[in-house]
Amino acid sequence: MLKIEKLAGIDIGSNAVRLLVTNVITEDSGANPSFKKSALVRVPIRLGADTFIKGIISEKNKNRMIKAMKAFKLLMDVHGIEKYKACATSAMREAKNGDEIVNEIFKKTSIKIDIIDGKKEAKIIFSTDLNHIIEIHKTYLYVDVGGGSTEITIFSKGKITTSKSFKIGTVRLLDDKKKFKAIWLNIETWIKENTKGLKNINVIGSGGNINKIFKLSGKPMGTALSLTYMKNYLDFLSQMTYEDRILKLDLNPDRADVIIPASKIYVAAMEWSGATKIYVPKIGLADGIVKNVYYNTY
Repeated sequence: MLKIEKLAGIDIGSNAVRLLVTNVITEDSGANPSFKKSALVRVPIRLGADTFIKGIISEKNKNRMIKAMKAFKLLMDVHGIEKYKACATSAMREAKNGDEIVNEIFKKTSIKIDIIDGKKEAKIIFSTDLNHIIEIHKTYLYVDVGGGSTEITIFSKGKITTSKSFKIGTVRLLDDKKKFKAIWLNIETWIKENTKGLKNINVIGSGGNINKIFKLSGKPMGTALSLTYMKNYLDFLSQMTYEDRILKLDLNPDRADVIIPASKIYVAAMEWSGATKIYVPKIGLADGIVKNVYYNTY
């Protein structure tokens, strides 16, 4: 007899807020649970545009967040969600009024939001199922590019060897007034030092932008994108105007600007690690949150 448990994960990022509803299906033994996405709702509230420039989340975006959480609560009730977790990342973490907003949201919606650090974020993301991609004898550089931070994890011989969170992300990079040369150099140095002597490295990319790039490539799931493809596609995107990326590529307005800085991060990570392929399993923080809720490892 099958058992179906309904779980949810809420990801409050720097570029958008997401609610993932998942059906966890198990047989009598409870072994080998299957995680099936039932619904995904994405709301483009760009918290990072407030935090990374002004240091606080604006009243307008605070009110939008409260409305979004009220809507998510109603949707979870309709779906019959049994358990859920909500996590906020760099934008909320760095905002001076982040804790205040989290408390207000809890009072008005009863949704408890945990503000997590970069290492916790990387750990949750990496808890997702990568068995269909990872080969035990190979080495992988796992790169998750968000709006405010980039989490990089090295996975070798079936184990995590090291990981680090960097304060560089797609929304943050849109601010032309800030200089990121030192952070770029820090990432390059870290990747080169930690991949020195490792051979045949492949990159695993996660995040909304790499998912969109993979979808636009038309390639079947499980196949990789080459470094040459990624570099050519970055050139292609860079030659288009913001308006063209919306009209010709059918990108959402809040995707059409950040897809270029995201591509630059993935290409740089591939070049610095010597990787020639990037795999895109289409997973993210919300998927990891659901897994952690199910296994009670959060």
